[in-house]
Amino acid sequence: MKKTVLIFKPLGSGKTPKTFLTLIFAAFIFLSPLYGADAQRIPINVNLIIDGSASLSAVKDEITSWVLSRLDEILADGDNVTVWSAGPLARVIYSGSINSAADRDAIKNSIRQLSGSGETADFSGALREASSRQSSSFSYTLLISASGASLSSVLSGPQANLLRYSRVEEFSTWRALVVGLNIDTRVSRAAAAFFGQ
Repeated sequence: MKKTVLIFKPLGSGKTPKTFLTLIFAAFIFLSPLYGADAQRIPINVNLIIDGSASLSAVKDEITSWVLSRLDEILADGDNVTVWSAGPLARVIYSGSINSAADRDAIKNSIRQLSGSGETADFSGALREASSRQSSSFSYTLLISASGASLSSVLSGPQANLLRYSRVEEFSTWRALVVGLNIDTRVSRAAAAFFGQ
């Protein structure tokens, strides 16, 4: 961990207490992220939905590398993780709680062994099941689409509303969507509070 050293010099006659308070405030701002990073967070549901259509084959190595590094960033002990292969029919390829390095390795191996087949990706089925499985109030859902065509079926179907609150990260031939599942009521409440209704 990078250490930050602050050196305080005695205040001269031209310095005011206001300057001293500004220095203390600045130290607090710059040091708090260092100590906040070690804080424990509550366990969350992590849903990973990966395109299991034939489109995956061309970009599998790139997607696998990106997803594995992303999981290293977000997973914490106690998280409940479910991984779907969204092929012609969505199917769960891993489900469990993270309690050890072996659990993390099992998730990564399930992703590495994923292969694509068929022309369609059943994102709708995976999203519908993921939204019904929430066991905690917080969830993180990451959907990986290997092509625009595989994503178009869910966008034109009845489950399109599940993608309403999403953030899209575009790559050369594939997309990663962070999907806000089951947050409609929270968004409505926050909007009403913001507008004072």
